[in-house]
Amino acid sequence: MATIRLWFGRQNFCLLKKRSFLLLKLIAVVFAVLLFCEFLIYYVVIFRCNWPEVKTPAYDGKQETLDPVLKAMFLADTHLLGEVRGHWLDKLRREWQMERAFQTALWLLQPEVIFILGDIFDEGKWSSSQAWADDVKRFQKMFRHPQHVQLKVVAGNHDIGFHYQMNTYKIKRFEKVFNPERLFSWKGINFVMVNSVALEGDSCNICSEAEAELIEISHKLNCSREQEHRSSRCGDGPPLPASAPVLVQHFPLYRRSDANCSGEDAAPADERDIPFKERYDVLSREASQKLLWWLRPRLVLSGHTHSACEVLHGAGTPELSVPSFSWRNRNNPSFIMRPPDVSAAFFYPWSQHPVHNAFLSGTFTFKKMGKNSCFQMQSE
Repeated sequence: MATIRLWFGRQNFCLLKKRSFLLLKLIAVVFAVLLFCEFLIYYVVIFRCNWPEVKTPAYDGKQETLDPVLKAMFLADTHLLGEVRGHWLDKLRREWQMERAFQTALWLLQPEVIFILGDIFDEGKWSSSQAWADDVKRFQKMFRHPQHVQLKVVAGNHDIGFHYQMNTYKIKRFEKVFNPERLFSWKGINFVMVNSVALEGDSCNICSEAEAELIEISHKLNCSREQEHRSSRCGDGPPLPASAPVLVQHFPLYRRSDANCSGEDAAPADERDIPFKERYDVLSREASQKLLWWLRPRLVLSGHTHSACEVLHGAGTPELSVPSFSWRNRNNPSFIMRPPDVSAAFFYPWSQHPVHNAFLSGTFTFKKMGKNSCFQMQSE
């Protein structure tokens, strides 16, 4: 009897040992899958990205050289969820993804200036003072950056409301957090930050002030082009760099639709032919023409549509619509790396399919381990 009890005791001990070993293997696989899908995947993908190079052509027998360029990164439509429409789990998931992608890109790519092209928040147009403060705090945590890196933000319709929703209070609240500077220069490049929501053209107070600011900026830019024979109207202050500006705004310039847009980050094929509505999907023809006439930009960057598009406007001015940076808005959120004098590098920090495939692979591993372990325990 004692021998039988000893034999059963050993069997139970072996069974418990095997189950404990199986549990440890399952925990290890779960940890490895989570570590890869929620942390390492961003490094694996973003590590493949490099800044485009700008080469100076050979001259008088000299070799071509690499020019130092401004490393500028552009992203749009982060849409941080608010207290009304944002479920806590959805909010946690999306914000973790954006934070990891942004922080990884910041560490690996080391941009000098980062632009966010509006719709930072999803509910800024109606959020209370407390909800706004909470959203701002989360934004500052997610998009934290070293002091030597500039972060520039323009307002979108979800931040201050569409034209008939916005008011001075919402605009001041936004500008209190984000620098209201409309014109700044970096490494000889002029950037104009446009409040495109205020370009309704109906002569409201906010719209009139916005247009007056743009006319003043246009005057300064014209003076920068006349450095050798400056007009007396330009004053004695230091001139801006003599270069055409880069326009940064939320609403795209007028275009009929996304019918001519292509690429994996463009709008879905069945949506590209849907006509855009002026002053809602894109700026009006009149406002778009004013910006091109007044500022004569070398490049326009915009957001709002959540999809990428490259457009060539009159006089050969290129515009890039930047896709949404949030996985909630598209399956392959992305950002753009672009020195202002070279073609853009669209970059996809993550896509839904590889992550799902990794989780499915982990699930398959769980099942395979469970079957093998059961077979071993039964055969012994």
